[in-house]
Amino acid sequence: MSIKEYKHSLAEQIKNAHETESSTTVLGVAIGDSRYLVQMIEVSEVIQVPKITPVALTQPWFLGMANVRGKLYGVTDLGLYLGGESVAFTTKSRILLVSSDYKINSGFMVNSMLGIRGLSDFKLVKAAKKTSSAIIPRQYQDSEGRKWGEISLHDLIQDQNFLQIAR
Repeated sequence: MSIKEYKHSLAEQIKNAHETESSTTVLGVAIGDSRYLVQMIEVSEVIQVPKITPVALTQPWFLGMANVRGKLYGVTDLGLYLGGESVAFTTKSRILLVSSDYKINSGFMVNSMLGIRGLSDFKLVKAAKKTSSAIIPRQYQDSEGRKWGEISLHDLIQDQNFLQIAR
């Protein structure tokens, strides 16, 4: 492959990556007073909050275990895990079940759903602060000027802090 062909190929790959990102479908969720986006491919299902059985000697953000159609899921208070305050959950609260492609039965409690949108509806503002690590890699702004953080469930479930639920 010549240098010219390589540059053309690279330019096509970059163009395709931008087109794919802008056509990505995301789920808007509220966690406390903050708004977040989660890529739909990372979520297998959104469910109402079932009975959650607490587990002793676990981190405060780990709410316990829930039985969802015969499978046990560990449920995490996503807001508390991200460093926010514990917020009372209501009838609007939901649990995002992680995609089965990730081979982990994990659910994340959010305060409410804000709808399904295209990532192209948002303007990339900046990379998130380094303190958020890879879990919140980018921040966006909607047409009304509201800020949204993008949460990577894939990176979250691989985070060493997340994997250590014991106190």
